[in-house]
Amino acid sequence: MEVAELEMVVRAFESALSQIKWRLKLSSKRRLETDILALCTEMRPVVMVDYGGKLPELQERLCAFLKHCKEDCSIFKPLHVMVIEDMIYLVHARAFAEFVKSSLNLEMRLIYVDLEQDPPKMITQAEESSVAAELVLAQKIFSSVFSENGINTDHLEHQKPEVRANTDSSVYEATSSLSSEVVDLSECIKETHVTVPTLNGWLLGYPIVYLFGMAHIEHAIYNLSTKSLHLFQVLVCRSARCNRGSQAQKEELMSFSVPYDLSSEGMNEPWAETFLTHIRARQGRCNQVWTSLQMEVRACYPQAIAL
Repeated sequence: MEVAELEMVVRAFESALSQIKWRLKLSSKRRLETDILALCTEMRPVVMVDYGGKLPELQERLCAFLKHCKEDCSIFKPLHVMVIEDMIYLVHARAFAEFVKSSLNLEMRLIYVDLEQDPPKMITQAEESSVAAELVLAQKIFSSVFSENGINTDHLEHQKPEVRANTDSSVYEATSSLSSEVVDLSECIKETHVTVPTLNGWLLGYPIVYLFGMAHIEHAIYNLSTKSLHLFQVLVCRSARCNRGSQAQKEELMSFSVPYDLSSEGMNEPWAETFLTHIRARQGRCNQVWTSLQMEVRACYPQAIAL
């Protein structure tokens, strides 16, 4: 991203918030801006928006926000709102299509942690787990919806007949006629039987994905809640132009956890080194925005965890 383009993105961001009168807390505004910059620079193909309000108001605000951004700056064109059950995401359609393709082609191999076992076990081959196979089915659904040319808005046609029969016709028509800002894949993903936490591990670009099936949710919560964890945080600093001249500060680009016993070497774990090298390569392509990137690891003692 060139300096002039970066300045356009920042101006469009501020203008859109003002136009729709979205008064975010300072911390939420900062996080949204970081997420938007991460998407526009393709540092991340997908971010989850778990701040700034609740559905359905949050979805409406995000759609209105993106609409105004796209009117002011073409860099926002590939960005869309995606909904899966009660989770809401922002997605860069082209970057996500490439990410899905690389996942299905096994260009970036994931490390799986089987939470159905106590203690949790690390798995390197998807074939070793039926839950991993469900994740692959979900990836194929995303592949049919997202492409380098945009979004296939006929994804609702993949719903089972009984789902459409039980859906109020006015709701279905309204959903079908939505602009391509929103991609609701809730029903499609349900058909794969993959759990949302497992899906999120891959979707949000983490190198470690927790595996557990629908019938083992309680086991997974117990097995993770009773273990010490390592919290891996990827921290970035924005350029002065992104900070409007204020002093640079570290911000969290993403974070994920791994059972301590399976990551005792911390950042020296081979998979962690590979992941850091991969994400630093992305940062190097947009150093006009991100002046630095580092990973920090800290230990977390056993605590209640909601999956």
